[in-house]
Amino acid sequence: MQETEAKPIRILGISGSPRNMATDFLVREALKIAEEKYGAETDYFSSKGKKLNFCIHCDFCIRTKEGCIHKDDISAELYDKMIWADAWIIGTPVYQGTLSAQTKTIMDRCRAVVAKDPKVFLNKVGMGIADGGDRIGGQELAIQAILNFYVINEMIPVGGGSFGANLGGTFWSKDKGAEGVSEDSEGMRSLRRTLKKLVQTTQIIKKATSKIKSELQPSETPKEEGK
Repeated sequence: MQETEAKPIRILGISGSPRNMATDFLVREALKIAEEKYGAETDYFSSKGKKLNFCIHCDFCIRTKEGCIHKDDISAELYDKMIWADAWIIGTPVYQGTLSAQTKTIMDRCRAVVAKDPKVFLNKVGMGIADGGDRIGGQELAIQAILNFYVINEMIPVGGGSFGANLGGTFWSKDKGAEGVSEDSEGMRSLRRTLKKLVQTTQIIKKATSKIKSELQPSETPKEEGK
């Protein structure tokens, strides 16, 4: 069987900030790098101005297998983007030492998608970005929560590796928004390293998945009559 040209990987960026400032800039910057350097296809979802209802643990999604009872912007826009993507970048501002409420709501509401199809996110790859007004304000705790979410949903979490990136893209905004994080050279280095790992891992997973599917397909060569 002749190999077809590999399709570009598809990356979804999610900003869990209620503002278009540091987190919005960072997620968009990561997607821009992914497009320009790695040829990725990208899509984006921002929490700003969106209706995001909390999960109320009503179990509608479990009973009906029809998605979430809430018909808001997560249901209308985000679920399809999540399914479309091979890899996710979730970015959050640090509030009270951890995730924003918007980021947590998005993650909680994924229960409805998984209830409908338990393997829907299987082997998708994910990374985290966190920015805070203080250099040490909870960024790593916020990223850990994002990586834990990936593990729970059978995704593959990636960090940037030892010596500078560790869990993911970690930024100090100095409460100066996009200007502050863009000036954080160590933060930008951690972002680039983590994004490189995200892309490499996604490419490996897609190649392996494609090979397995190819091997499982029935032979296309017809058997000779009488054999």
